[in-house]
Amino acid sequence: MNRTRRTPPRVRRSGPTRPGHPARDPGQSHPRSKEPRMPDPGPSPLPAGPPAAAARLGADLLLRTLTGTPDAPPAPRAEPPSAPRWVPGGPSGLGATSVSLARRAEAPALPDPAPAPDPAGTTAEQGHPIPGLYFHPIQEPDPVRVEEVSRRIKEWAVDEIQLYPEEWEGQFDGFSVGRYMVACHPDAPTVDHLMLATRLMVAENAVDDCYCEDLGGSPVGLGGRLLLAHTALDPLHTTPEYAPAWADSLGSDAPRRAYRSAMDYFVRASSPSQADRFRHDMARLHMGYLAEAAWTETSYMPEVWEYLAMRQFNNFRPCPTITDAVGGYELPADLHARPETQRVIALAGNATTIVNDLYSYTKELDIPGVHLNLPVVLAEREKLSERDAYLKAVEVHNDLMHAFEAAAAELAAALPVPTVLRFLKGVATWVDGNHYWHQTNTFRYSLPDFW
Repeated sequence: MNRTRRTPPRVRRSGPTRPGHPARDPGQSHPRSKEPRMPDPGPSPLPAGPPAAAARLGADLLLRTLTGTPDAPPAPRAEPPSAPRWVPGGPSGLGATSVSLARRAEAPALPDPAPAPDPAGTTAEQGHPIPGLYFHPIQEPDPVRVEEVSRRIKEWAVDEIQLYPEEWEGQFDGFSVGRYMVACHPDAPTVDHLMLATRLMVAENAVDDCYCEDLGGSPVGLGGRLLLAHTALDPLHTTPEYAPAWADSLGSDAPRRAYRSAMDYFVRASSPSQADRFRHDMARLHMGYLAEAAWTETSYMPEVWEYLAMRQFNNFRPCPTITDAVGGYELPADLHARPETQRVIALAGNATTIVNDLYSYTKELDIPGVHLNLPVVLAEREKLSERDAYLKAVEVHNDLMHAFEAAAAELAAALPVPTVLRFLKGVATWVDGNHYWHQTNTFRYSLPDFW
């Protein structure tokens, strides 16, 4: 049964989830609430035919190329949940050219009404994967690092930038951002490297909460707020007369304080090209925010392809694109900018963002009005029941995941440069860690009763 649109609809983002709810400053006026050359592949759609077979074949070919193992005929069917999948790169640091095998699982569709066994071996406390979702289980993140990152990020949020009031401490803790970032960046050489990603993640979500969501957020005037906040990432170069006013503005609210501080740490630890790459992807993110805000103001329900286009910008992309900086090395700018690399990063961001749509689905149903996510758009535009729309969204995610893995395998086979291989592995690891965090964060998420 499709959800009924309320008037006026309140379209809320289902983008990268938020670590608690950053506060507005006391006394602030309340905004309206509510190196080898490769042929240019050109724009390519998702591969035709069985996507799992395409991804598997590309991975098998690459594995044979790098290890010299004899050719073997591809299996006619997808591997069972216990089969290994190829991950590009290796764990041994800069210059490594090894390959790694990680376990992959695709949670089987559950019969109705009895649930099937959990293929990932999780417990009720850890949450269950979405039935039918293609994902890769990971090892539990290092608890010592999780504890230290959690301690440092809270100290930064409370003492350095005054991000949120004391009464919201529980929500900040429940976000488990330390566990999130350690799961996504297990190869980070130090906790300091992990903190680069953690501060940026918290800052991005502070902007989302305060500018786009209920904590003073509104689609009205969002462009102006985002542009001024973006100058905390991409500094304003102006005349001496007006520079002091701009500098003062960077501390005027929690989102800008968070952006400025997190970016200062990142710039000091990264190369100029890595910092500029991040700024570019944050501009993409802000453009996605604005597209969704425009649809909110005009009460527009996007077509499915339009929604997916918006989510390619309004998504997690800034997070995996800095995986090399967090890993303590650099993918050279010319290799990062290649269209083949950009396709891999885009598909990784798209797949992980649909993971968020799926795991946050029941949470968003409790929000008044219409909250745009892929199942909601599918139900409305393709006239599907809520259950059928959700299950189709799972299929869309799986297609994106298979396309991501096939694109990564193709790039690694054609350009087996050590930094490329390590970067591809880092992005794949980030994808797996992102799913782990969504699955296990039962403080925030629960699955719909569709099986």
